[in-house]
Amino acid sequence: MDRLDAMAVFVTVVEAGSLAAAARRLGHSPATVTRAVAMLEAGLGERLMHRSTRSLRLTERGERQVMVYRSVLAELAEADEAGSATTRITGRIVLTAPELFGQKVLMPILERFLDAHPEVSARVLLLNRVVNLVEEGVDAAIRLAPLPVSSLVAVRLGEMRRLLCAAPSYLDRAGRPATPGDLQRHRCLGTDDGAARELWPFIDPRPGRHRPLSQTIQPRIALNIAGAAIDAAIRGGGICRVMAYQVAEHIEAGRLVPLLRAFEPAPSPVHLVFHPIPRRNVAMRAFIDHATPNLRSAVADISRRIRPFAGPD
Repeated sequence: MDRLDAMAVFVTVVEAGSLAAAARRLGHSPATVTRAVAMLEAGLGERLMHRSTRSLRLTERGERQVMVYRSVLAELAEADEAGSATTRITGRIVLTAPELFGQKVLMPILERFLDAHPEVSARVLLLNRVVNLVEEGVDAAIRLAPLPVSSLVAVRLGEMRRLLCAAPSYLDRAGRPATPGDLQRHRCLGTDDGAARELWPFIDPRPGRHRPLSQTIQPRIALNIAGAAIDAAIRGGGICRVMAYQVAEHIEAGRLVPLLRAFEPAPSPVHLVFHPIPRRNVAMRAFIDHATPNLRSAVADISRRIRPFAGPD
């Protein structure tokens, strides 16, 4: 096995999550896969991963090298493509997004892309946590939060408001909070992974202030997913704090009412992040070109839909 073959094996190991899974995917024996990784490590004089019978974890050098190997392999694939007569878009892309954003926003865009490119397949991880793109073999991710400094490419898609909402039936029964402090007397539905206490951010709307505020909340019901909190709020169970895309349709339909709008904190940025190399990968390059304007349009549309209902008090 030459060095390029070993690079391809190593990338597959990272994407598959284990040596055994990579061997099955490639049709190699486990020993062949192990030798390929060992050959790369011997050439570098450093370990690329910590591995056991059940899992593997990249070393710091391994995280750098997998990006290098992907880049080299993508360059070779692009050169082969340029030298051939075909212009077909083929390949497999791996994406991740927060659960409800993926369901409501990303999936329709991805499905239209796959309809247009029948030789492309996709794996989608809808997870309410930050995914390490390198360690988990993911090509691109949707992030709804400020981004740390990294080597990833980040394309800004817009911004997303976070809203407090309750059903009209709950407000008829319990009244409407006028300030964040009033939440202490209300039934609040937590979404911070079932935490017993949560810190909800707000801003001071008084002229000349506009500084951050926070309110400690002891949820009446503590949940680990926003969807369950939204359902409970619609049934009149209390006040939930969620992203605008999660409740836009419910606000439009009158099932939920935005609260404390004057105290609403700054919206969160929305980005599509990906490795530098997908721009030279035909399937990922095509997906990014397709998804970016469509995602921007979808994010802007959510803001337009809730503006008449959730503008400043």
